[in-house]
Amino acid sequence: MTTPDPPDPTPQVVTEALRAAGHDVTVRELSSEPVGTGQMGESRRLHLTFAGDPGDAPATLVAKLPSGPRERRAAVAGTFRTEVGFYRRIAATVAVRAPRCWHAWISDDAVDFLLLLEDLAPAHQGDQILGCGAAEAVAAARNLAGLHGPRWCDPTLRDDGLEPPDPDSAGMLGDLLRPMTERFVERFADRLDPADRDVLTAVPQVAGEWLLGRLERFGPVHGDYRLDNLMFHPDGEVTALDWQTLSLGLPARDLAYLCSTSLDVQLRRSCEAEVVEAYHRALTDEASWGRGVTGYDLDACFDDYRYAMLQAPLIIVLGWAVGTPTERGDEMFLAMARRSAAAIRDHDPFPMIGR
Repeated sequence: MTTPDPPDPTPQVVTEALRAAGHDVTVRELSSEPVGTGQMGESRRLHLTFAGDPGDAPATLVAKLPSGPRERRAAVAGTFRTEVGFYRRIAATVAVRAPRCWHAWISDDAVDFLLLLEDLAPAHQGDQILGCGAAEAVAAARNLAGLHGPRWCDPTLRDDGLEPPDPDSAGMLGDLLRPMTERFVERFADRLDPADRDVLTAVPQVAGEWLLGRLERFGPVHGDYRLDNLMFHPDGEVTALDWQTLSLGLPARDLAYLCSTSLDVQLRRSCEAEVVEAYHRALTDEASWGRGVTGYDLDACFDDYRYAMLQAPLIIVLGWAVGTPTERGDEMFLAMARRSAAAIRDHDPFPMIGR
């Protein structure tokens, strides 16, 4: 349900959110500072000053809002609606670690939104350009099982607003991806290896058919599960952020995307079997999230992982095309493109499409 309230995180808005959660407090004033590296939204850490004793109310929150001109926001309004929908309808039904949401507001046209989220400090954000180590990838993969497992092949996901791809939307994706990929390759022509360019330009030709494949196994797919969208805690656990690309599809797409974009090529080659095994073990072990997925052995999981490798160039090109251009963004997308192209050459998913 939407409301006409303005999206700004004012003391009144924060007060009402905390009171709705059972905290009898009044926020007198707040200050903010930017955090994160989002491409389609901005996040601010809010420092709260209370009138009176705050009790156990949080002293800080993170506010997430849209960024950029209204025309650009309108073009990606569906992703804003998707993220707000995750916190309203999906988060409580899965076991993935995600920030607690104190307030989720969105305008009727989805161009404006406001999320008030748990401040995860002292956890630190992953660095997409730097990459991560094997231990971090394993922890992130285990967290993925908490997203996919509880609602593995659950038909009621449609009731929560998630729809599987259909031939029309898949065809439109291919048509959209072709010119975007051409622009991406042209933009980075002098910095991309010819072999990487060949991989990237091959993807739009099969993207629609690939997206429709293997939908006999489906679940909620984060879609952009990578280091910049993950918070790493001192205890080794991981929390996932940025749920704007949540969809229904082959769960292994998240796992392939994580490994192919977040691990340097040589490290991925040496540890990806360990990462896939850790994910599969958490997915099928009852102790992980209350019940285990059955009828899905490790060989099938790794085969899906290979097939799912095209998730990376798809999201990289689309994200680059619709995001606000920045120097860091260009470096990030370029690093991801190089790593994922190498992973696709290693696993060659193209012959698997349509089988």
